[in-house]
Formats: sequence, structure tokens, C-alpha cells
Amino acid sequence: MKVALFGLGYVGTVMAACLTADGHDVVGIDAERHKVDALAAGRSPVQEPGMSELLGAAVRSGRLTATTDPDLALEAAHVALVCVGTPSAPNGALVTGHLEDVTASIADHLVAAGPRRRHLSVIYRSTMLPGTLETVLAPMLKTGLDTHDVGFCPEFLREGSALRDYYSPPVLVIGTTSDSVVRDIAELFARTAAEARVEPPAVAETLKYACNAFHAVKVTFANEMARICDAVDVDADEVMDLFVQDTTLNISPRYLRPGFAFGGSCLPKDIRALAHMAKWMDVDVPLLDSLLPSNAVHTRRAQDYVLEHGWRSVAILGLSFKSGTDDLRESPYVDLAEALIGRGIAVSVYDPHVTPSRLTGANKAYVFSRLPHFTRLLTEDVATAVAQADAVLLGSQPPSVIRDVELAGKPVVALSSPRRPAAAERACR
Repeated sequence: MKVALFGLGYVGTVMAACLTADGHDVVGIDAERHKVDALAAGRSPVQEPGMSELLGAAVRSGRLTATTDPDLALEAAHVALVCVGTPSAPNGALVTGHLEDVTASIADHLVAAGPRRRHLSVIYRSTMLPGTLETVLAPMLKTGLDTHDVGFCPEFLREGSALRDYYSPPVLVIGTTSDSVVRDIAELFARTAAEARVEPPAVAETLKYACNAFHAVKVTFANEMARICDAVDVDADEVMDLFVQDTTLNISPRYLRPGFAFGGSCLPKDIRALAHMAKWMDVDVPLLDSLLPSNAVHTRRAQDYVLEHGWRSVAILGLSFKSGTDDLRESPYVDLAEALIGRGIAVSVYDPHVTPSRLTGANKAYVFSRLPHFTRLLTEDVATAVAQADAVLLGSQPPSVIRDVELAGKPVVALSSPRRPAAAERACR
């Protein structure tokens, strides 16, 4: 394919090297002359193992050229790839000026070319906030002369291993609503060893931020644990070497699905103990300190959702902190029930695993300290719990618990996603 590649920074240079190595013809475009001159001479503008060899071969073969003129690059292009920077403003906001400038130059070219211009796919790899493609950039390309499809394809390149990462990405995500963009991206990246996933553009945009945020969380977590280990004279490297051996819970998809707040007899108390010890040892651990407050926000979010909709009575299906157990200790569903009752909302509860007469010790003490009339809230079946409720809150019980119950059109809210009650209702039914 013939590719016009905007932006000869880190991502753009890696793209140019790999695309030409795969047999595509690339014209690189950048406003900075020194980058254009370096690439045109077969020199890499960035330092990356193996890059100079690839670029040199590409220039010698004639498959790679560079220019400062967008029109020259776009004249014969099948695809425009946009890899320009999206830096931070002083207040932290994302600066999309480079993206908009490039998009404007592409739009100007399309207008000037008129009807003779064949179809062009405009594919962005620059990191951008969700909604940017569809609400900011795509409208700029609506020339009225032709349909020029757009898409977002996030990159997962690490400096120092970019060439290897390019050919072995974890997944090839294609954020678009255009079949032609899907075909073009599939052809561009035909040599990459990854399954292609076609998603809405905003999903692809958000994924990039989720990945980078999680990488930052992991680094920060390891460093906070190291600070605690140093304070108590424990080998932090040994602790984390053992930590990553657990690929069932620690380094795995476990706990990385959207859900409700955590609870139970372990996580809340152990986080408190660790944070308290750190404070006593005069060790700053902002990430660990933030966990319980963030967890509480998730519970308040559900409470606010009920209040915003004006429901005066709700049925909570599943009160234990985890489905299949009767453990009510620090269950977020108990906390939610307590908060709703305190705001004057009538609450009924169905949980087939919880029997008041069988509760003992701390489990019994916890629930009765927060819900003194707990036994009056429990119902023997789902139908009774739902009968007088304005809405149904799906707690720790699986959706199957209400499939056979006539809900009479009552809204069902999966507490893991209280902003999407309609979707939750469809899933439950």
C-alpha cells in the first residue's frame, strides 16, 4: 500500500521502518526539517535498536521518502497514518493542536483534489481522549466531495523493544465503524502476530489510557511496597519475585473486570493494617491510602443513582460480599443497604445463602451493627423481595436469579454498572 505517514517522532519512525520492511511504500511528513532530512538520508531521528538498519534499507530500496509537504505525500496515498504528538498543557489537559493541524491539512488536500481524489482511509495512532476521533477530527474530514473513512488504531510500543512489540502486539485493536478502514488496517498489519478486534472508536481510544494508567499503577504499587519493605528490613526484590509467581490471582485477568466495590474479611482490614503500619513507620504510600476511599466512592455512586431516580423502595438481590457465601463482613451491599435506609428508602433483600440463625461471631456482629432489623429485611424468595420494590438492584447474586421472575417492567440495575440499567435489565432477562 502507499502510505502518507504524518509525524516522524518515536511512533512514526517505528511505523515507517516496519511498514517499509513489510513491502509498503511510505512517505513521511513532518514540520521539522531536521527529522525529514535524517529520514531521507536513512538515519533514524530516534534511538532504537535495529532502527537504523531498517531505515537505511528502506531508503535504498526507494520505498521510504520524506517531505514537509502534505500534498506531495497524499497525492498517491491509499492511507494517511497520523502519529503526531499529543502533549500535556500546563493544567494537565491533552493538547490536540497537532492532530487538528494535520487533519486540517488532509481536509484541505481532499477539497483541492476534488472528485478526482479516490477514497482515502485516515487512521490515527496518536493517543487521544475518548470521543476525540468522532467529535473533533472526523467532522473536519467531511468535505462533501467523497466519503473519507476514519479509524483509531492504538499502538503498544515500548522504547527499547519497539520493533519486537510492533510485530507481536497483545492485540490489534481497530476502532472504527468503516469496513474499508478495517480492510486497510488488516492489510497494513498483515505481518503482525495478533488477533484483530474491531471496536467502536471510543473503546479503542479509552483502551490506550487504561493500559498506560495500569502500567503506572503497577510501577507505583511495586515502589510503595518497596518503601514499606525497606522500612521493616525486608528484601523487596524477594517479595515481588514471589508475588509475580502467582499467575492465578496476581498477574492474571482476575480482579480486572468492572464490578462493585470490594469487601469481605481480608481486603479492607489488610489494607488498613498495611497503611497504618506505613504511617507509623513514616512511609508515604499515597496509592495504598487511596484504595479504601476510592472503594467507598463506588458504593456512594450506587446510592446516588437510586436517589437521582426517585425510587422509594428497592430490592437488593445478594447481600454477601461474594456470591455463593454467607460472609457479610464489610460487604459493600450491606453498606449500601444501610445508606439507603438512612435516606428513607425501603429495602428488601433476597440472598439464599444467608440465614440469620446460622450467622456467628464477627459475621453476625457486623451485619446487625449496621442493619439492626436485618431479619425483617430478608425475604424467602425473589418474588417477595421484588413485589413492593420500585427497582431491583442486582448485588452478589448472578443474573440467573431473576430470569424466571416477572418484574412487571421494573428497572433492574446491575450494581457493577449503575449508569447502564437498561443494558443490565436486558442481560438479566
